[in-house]
Amino acid sequence: MKLGVFAVLFSKMSLAEMLDYIKESGLDTVEIGTGGYVGNAHCNPSELLVDQSKLEQFKQAFESRGIKISALSCHGNPLHPNTEIGYEHHDAFVDTVKLASILGVENVVTFAGCPGESEYSQYPVWITNPWPDDFSKVVQWQWENKVIPYWKKQAELLEECNVRVAIEPHPGFVVYNTETALRLRNECGDRIGINFDPSHYFWQGMDPVASIKALGDAIVHFHAKDTKIDHQNCLLNGVLDTKSYRDIANRSWVFRTVGYGHGEDVWRDIISALQVIGYQGTISIEHEDGLMSVEEGFSKAVSFLKGMVILEQAKELWWA
Repeated sequence: MKLGVFAVLFSKMSLAEMLDYIKESGLDTVEIGTGGYVGNAHCNPSELLVDQSKLEQFKQAFESRGIKISALSCHGNPLHPNTEIGYEHHDAFVDTVKLASILGVENVVTFAGCPGESEYSQYPVWITNPWPDDFSKVVQWQWENKVIPYWKKQAELLEECNVRVAIEPHPGFVVYNTETALRLRNECGDRIGINFDPSHYFWQGMDPVASIKALGDAIVHFHAKDTKIDHQNCLLNGVLDTKSYRDIANRSWVFRTVGYGHGEDVWRDIISALQVIGYQGTISIEHEDGLMSVEEGFSKAVSFLKGMVILEQAKELWWA
């Protein structure tokens, strides 16, 4: 496994500045945002696909520093019932897949998306309960009429381009846990992989280690991000929390830098589980910690994970 970072946290830097900073931090890989909700500050696929000179400059920026791209990421909702948003995110996904193919990047990270409740919706509708029966009917309609047809079609593009999509299970989208991730893969084929982010599993009450083992080789990319549970607020309000992420004192949970939501033993078990399933990809640091600056959160995550990855690799060699 290699250690990298999701570079959207350095969006205020130029591409060169960002890559130099990452190189100085001793990292081997970087995940680049290409559109959707995460923006395209360092990479606009629609430009690079039509301008060979810009494409070569982009490639050289990485090659000259010995940095590999672990994934191109266009986290979006191509199933959004507002067609303007849906088409924009779909086009970003298609362009990202085509660019990944040209660059030789294996993975494109995104969300599975979430439709509305019918053809007349204006906003996505995420169902969390089977009753009243209307809810169950909506879930069935979403999967059978929108989700499966869309991703079966995209699987053809992925096959043609020899690229995998790494769907990130995330509440608010139709794929949000182990069961829904496996369903999409089983329905639409092995080009549908998983970008595993433990932070979303933690606050839903799932066990990341058990989920990693259940997903197995479906995991093709990994985000290193933690979650801190506020047990007092959870006792009062549960984990379904719509308050702003900035309202840290009153939320039931918040995202934290790795090691600040769960301790070293938990993260060591997670890294070990990745070893068990034979994961050889990148551990990509994602920063969304409202209590730390970008620089502090990034540097602490690097320090925390470097020793852990090295330790697990040493154990693997010893057992071999």
